[in-house]
Amino acid sequence: MSDSSPAVWHGTTILSVRKNGRVVVAGDGQVTLGSTVIKSNATKVRYIGDGTALVGFAGATADAFTLFERLEEKLRQHPGRLAHACVELAKDWRTDRYLRRLEAMMAVVDRDVSLVLSGTGDVLEPEDGLIGIGSGGSFALAAARALVDIEALDAEEIARRSMKIAADICVYTNRNIVLESL
Repeated sequence: MSDSSPAVWHGTTILSVRKNGRVVVAGDGQVTLGSTVIKSNATKVRYIGDGTALVGFAGATADAFTLFERLEEKLRQHPGRLAHACVELAKDWRTDRYLRRLEAMMAVVDRDVSLVLSGTGDVLEPEDGLIGIGSGGSFALAAARALVDIEALDAEEIARRSMKIAADICVYTNRNIVLESL
């Protein structure tokens, strides 16, 4: 019996941690096609908006870059207003026939706000300042929630430890971590 279903792209873990006035976004580097690792050092975290915000993206690569570019455009139209730019992008994403077909999610943060954007039109702000998206996102998020109350750990250390835990659990996550902070 053979599996005739098309191969599916997997392989993203994005985590954002906000603590003590700092926010970090971390992403692993693994991209897989089916059960094969295609790339181990992909960069899924980028600065946006003249370096005032960070985006981590999960999902189909071309779709994620399309959304990243659209978000940059919205930030140019609404400078310094990340939440407003994200809502405007989500409206377009939800109503535009072309954008509706894009399969990606984004974690978007600046110094003040952490947001999750999805193709269903959601713009969600987690109440605890922690975001986990992608195939290993729930593992990294659970680890971050367990570590965030440890006073000796800053946002960056929590993200690094949480991503390591996710990589130990999720086969679509590796330890090649890109971490950026604001």
